[in-house]
Order: sequence, then C-alpha cells, then structure tokens
Amino acid sequence: MSNDDTIRRYSPTELARLRKEGASRTDHARLDALSEAELERDIGSDPDWRNIPTDWTKTAELAAPLGKKLISLRLDAEIIDWFRAQGPGYQTRINAVLDVFVKEAKKRRG
Repeated sequence: MSNDDTIRRYSPTELARLRKEGASRTDHARLDALSEAELERDIGSDPDWRNIPTDWTKTAELAAPLGKKLISLRLDAEIIDWFRAQGPGYQTRINAVLDVFVKEAKKRRG
C-alpha cells in the first residue's frame, strides 16, 4: 500500500514474502553479529534517539492506536507550511499536537 512516493506500508505477511524474495534492504546478518555494546553505541548515535531519557521506560504507557476518521479540514497556510517543513509525516504530527491539546484540556476540566 502506498501513501505517497516515499512511504510504503506492508502487512506482516507481505514483509515476510519480501524478505524471502530477498527484497529486504536490512542486513540481518550484520545486525545479528553486533554485540550488545555495539547496539547500545549505534542506538546512542541515532539522531532520533538523541532526546530520549535513559529511564524512559519508567513512565512509558502502552497505547493502542484508536481508529482515525478521514475529514476535510481547513488550516492556515502558515500552519501547514510549518508542519510540512518538518519533513514527512506532517499530518501525523498535526494529529499528535491536537491529541496532546485535547488530553491537557480534559485534565484541566477534571
């Protein structure tokens, strides 16, 4: 399933088939050969991991995604431009910002 030119979503069955066909670009042999220290080093150097506290698991909560609804929404061009400038996934980030806003508003109301 294709969302745009850069994002692809596959079911577990499709991923297994792709791996079997050799279409996976992941070097599993290299990953399996890494030591725990090497894995920790690589994780630590990942820019997406940079601001994650080492004790993040202490406050982590299991969250199952709820179903989403397709809507048409008009937003200011400045808002769309800013989120798009952050890179791929801007609609997901807009959803996340709105989700935090709603949760905080519910907390204040009690």
